[in-house]
Amino acid sequence: MTDTLTEEKLTFQAEVARLLEIVAHSLYSEKEIFLRELISNAADACDRLRYEAQTRPELATSDQPFKITLTVDKPNRQLTVSDNGVGMSRDDLVKNLGTIARSGTSAFVKGLTGDAKKDLNLIGQFGVGFYSAFMVADRVEVFSRRAGEAEAYRWSSDGKGEFTIATAEREAPGTDVVLHLKEGEDEFLADYKIKEVVRRYSDHVPVPIELRIGPNKQPLNDGSALWHKVKSEVTEAQYKEFYRHVAHAMDEPWLIIHHRAEGTIEYTALLFVPSARPLDLFNPDRRHRVKLYLKRVFITDDCKDLLPAWLRFLQGVVDTPDLPLNVSRELLQKNPLLAKIRAGLTRKVLSELTRKAKDDPDAYLGFWENFGACLKEGLYEDKDEHRTEILKLCRFHSTGSDKPVTLDEYIQRMKEGQDAIYTISGDDLGALRASPQLEGFAAKGVEVLMLTDAVDEFWMPSVGTYEGRTFKSVTRGALDLDTIKGESKDDPKPAETPAALGALIVLFKLALGEEVKDVRASARLTDSAVCLVAADGDLDMRLERLLRQHKQLDKAVKRVLELNPAHPLVKKLTEMTGKEGASSVLEEAAHLLLDQARLLEGEPVPDPRAFAKRLGAMMERGLTRSIHHAKG
Repeated sequence: MTDTLTEEKLTFQAEVARLLEIVAHSLYSEKEIFLRELISNAADACDRLRYEAQTRPELATSDQPFKITLTVDKPNRQLTVSDNGVGMSRDDLVKNLGTIARSGTSAFVKGLTGDAKKDLNLIGQFGVGFYSAFMVADRVEVFSRRAGEAEAYRWSSDGKGEFTIATAEREAPGTDVVLHLKEGEDEFLADYKIKEVVRRYSDHVPVPIELRIGPNKQPLNDGSALWHKVKSEVTEAQYKEFYRHVAHAMDEPWLIIHHRAEGTIEYTALLFVPSARPLDLFNPDRRHRVKLYLKRVFITDDCKDLLPAWLRFLQGVVDTPDLPLNVSRELLQKNPLLAKIRAGLTRKVLSELTRKAKDDPDAYLGFWENFGACLKEGLYEDKDEHRTEILKLCRFHSTGSDKPVTLDEYIQRMKEGQDAIYTISGDDLGALRASPQLEGFAAKGVEVLMLTDAVDEFWMPSVGTYEGRTFKSVTRGALDLDTIKGESKDDPKPAETPAALGALIVLFKLALGEEVKDVRASARLTDSAVCLVAADGDLDMRLERLLRQHKQLDKAVKRVLELNPAHPLVKKLTEMTGKEGASSVLEEAAHLLLDQARLLEGEPVPDPRAFAKRLGAMMERGLTRSIHHAKG
């Protein structure tokens, strides 16, 4: 493994440089996880070569079985992790070890806090565990030769901003990761320590691991496929470490699903729901992280038809004997057996989530906070197939409870005369709670579900009803709350609309013209003077904002301006209609109240200069009257 050409010096991607700085200065208590990560990467490399050799037999040039070798060189204070897997080309080394070549990089960087322990957890979630080697090494060298290629390369870095690439020599395809250990890290040269770490973290790895110290060699791991063991033979610790291996994660699994299907089609699945949300969960390129094996031979970790996209938070493996070993990824997409596996796995996951929600509802709320928005995508992607089960699993923030509620709980609390499930949607929960559109419902004691996930705007129209009750947005269409019986004698009575209010409404319509779709008296306001609502048949206001943000809608949809007949300001304006010289003041008031309603909805004022001018003029008139009144 010697260099043959001049080294090429390159700079780390900014995100990697920041990551390495955090790792190098970390005082993380479990430094030994670096070995778990390197062994996991080596096992993946063996899996990938095994898969590629199915369609390109020439890649399997050696008769040697796949294995991972840990070599200790005490005099030179070096620990080497070697594999005879697929290896890396020059470009692979630059891409895999010099950049974070995954979606969600910006989210990863934003998530870094400077707190070493928290940031290392994020590093684990993001799947870049190779860099954990710099916790124990002041220099790392990687010698690698890609299967099918004659050239080998050396990657080297001290983790301080730069790395070098040079050609090298390696007899066979595979990779050697050489760690030059820091002072004080000699324990990782001791055979007892290495055995302990491998036994704790990597005993389940389905590739033999061998320890070599001088001429002595000894096996370190069981090497059997954990998912094929009987559940009673697998400990919680083994499940946890296999999850961390397959997911390259630092957290613990929130839910473990070990399932064997037998009958017309056979498969074994070992699936995990993480306890922490992956940073790239909502990136458009994100797919599930479940690996597909055929008769214990790795095929792919990019089989999009193995599970629906709305279960992409799952990690783990699925193994089946019923597909041919030489199946291509293209044929996988059309294979009817895969469709049956997908259906069976989906049913099993939903069943386990339902059981968990029933047995430990508080813990389930933690899952829902992390992955609920993802799960709700299934309400429109799979249409009627799993809609009922998913709706039962849904949890919603509500004006009637401090904790998220189920739809069944909501229905049980519906008022006499109430025939709809009322909802309001927006980006911020606090803003929704303060929304003027809720005032009439609060006065009646009618519960409203508050929807803060963008996906809610898409599944709600598709689903339409639940248990015979229609979902109805409180920000769309005219409302008649008179049919709903309130919870006390203080239940507000509908405000009487003075005849003069009709004249004010006509004047407002003329003043605002094309800026609004309509102006009308409100049945939903009790405290605020005005609010904006969508007309029946129009897009809900939040959906319209989302579509405009994503350039899916050219212009804003006109809204209905509602006036509260009982509000003192509206009463005063009503009294002014028909009086001499009042028309210009009422016109200004119409525009000011419309802008006020926009601001309450979180919408920008279209003409800030005109708004400021009108507000200033209105304040000046008010102050002038106050001064005259005081003098009088």
